[in-house]
Amino acid sequence: MTPREIVLRAIERTDPPRLPLHYCNRDLDKSDTVTLGWAPAAGWQPAAPGMTEWGYAWQRLDDTMGQPHVRPLEDWAKIETYSAPDPLAPGRLDHLPQQIAAAGDRFLRFSVGISGFNQATFLRGYENLLMDLAEAPERAERVLDIIFGFENALIRQVVGMDFDALAFADDWGTQRGLMIAPATWRRVFRPRYERQFAMARAAGKKVWFHTCGNVWEIIEDLIGIGVDVLELLQPDIFGVERLAARFGGRVTFCCAVDHQRRAISGTREEIRDYARLLHDRLGRYHGGFIGYIEDYASLGMDEQHYRWVCEAFHALNDEHAG
Repeated sequence: MTPREIVLRAIERTDPPRLPLHYCNRDLDKSDTVTLGWAPAAGWQPAAPGMTEWGYAWQRLDDTMGQPHVRPLEDWAKIETYSAPDPLAPGRLDHLPQQIAAAGDRFLRFSVGISGFNQATFLRGYENLLMDLAEAPERAERVLDIIFGFENALIRQVVGMDFDALAFADDWGTQRGLMIAPATWRRVFRPRYERQFAMARAAGKKVWFHTCGNVWEIIEDLIGIGVDVLELLQPDIFGVERLAARFGGRVTFCCAVDHQRRAISGTREEIRDYARLLHDRLGRYHGGFIGYIEDYASLGMDEQHYRWVCEAFHALNDEHAG
């Protein structure tokens, strides 16, 4: 059975012969998945270091991805002259046929990238956007329409291509709960996601949604509007048993050995036990679980702990093969 078929069986919960693994940022040759994305327009050059086509620039003070430090819509008056990237620009998708062919028999994801709400905070500023949602929702929705319009135009262009899933990354949680009121999320964001997911599903693609933090209050919503794979990298926030009891068998979880504690400072045995817990609880529904592996040196993960995480997930498959 090919890696693609194994991932699909896990997602569809039809008894995959082993645990599929999603590697994020290194050792990608060991991953059952391949992630593709869109490119800058042909000929585009950043006006300053870290600048993006959207007009915000990344600034890095450490080994993380950084923070945007230029926000093109921080001054609301600039909305009238703001020019978003053209989703139809030449060169944006030219690389995809070759990359799809090179992926072979692995599960292919086309990633929209950092999307939706997160992009809106990069353009408008986090505090400004939250204030808009509360006091001037027409402003927030105007910014969101720009971003979702770009994403939707990309989706329409790629859904006919030979890949398996559309992937989205929109972080929504703090340690304690959503960044905005659930009612506001359901009014403003749920319909926008639902339209995107419907385009994917109509074309026979799976929907893979990454979100960090405590998003318990919207998991039911995400499942209801069509998420097939829910990528959660801090499962301890929810409790693995609690996730399985409430949502197991209804969505496939892609989870890491919890990045906030165990993957950073746990013992080898603790990491192995945690990988087994994820597999045995979330993956007991004839599938329903994909192991997530990322080198998180930016959070303090050393090489030994990264290797222990890899070993822990692969050991589960070695046991099954034996």
